[in-house]
Amino acid sequence: MSHLVTIQTQVKDAAAIHHACERLQLTPPRQGTARLFNRECTGWLVALPEWKYPLVCQTETGTVQYDNFLGHWGDPQRLDAFLQHYAVAKATLEARRQGHSVQEFQETSGAIRLVIGVSS
Repeated sequence: MSHLVTIQTQVKDAAAIHHACERLQLTPPRQGTARLFNRECTGWLVALPEWKYPLVCQTETGTVQYDNFLGHWGDPQRLDAFLQHYAVAKATLEARRQGHSVQEFQETSGAIRLVIGVSS
């Protein structure tokens, strides 16, 4: 039996942040404080290619703070890719933690399909 699942991503897992950065071949994230134009934010700092400021992943709340000035300081598709890979990493880590098998398929649309085998 198959089920379609929609995930609204909250970025709360440091290991999944690391996995997403690794998959996207980004510099490893680091804990710290970054200045985002006119304010400072603290959390896991993720440097996206060609972005003026890093993403700040606040794992306590699940929020991601960033300033890309409506796309002028960073391509929103880079953020979308990070969130997609974070969600895949988190779902995979959780499924494997619970003893399930995971298969990943890259769709031609750019979507990633996960098939999680659940024993009955």
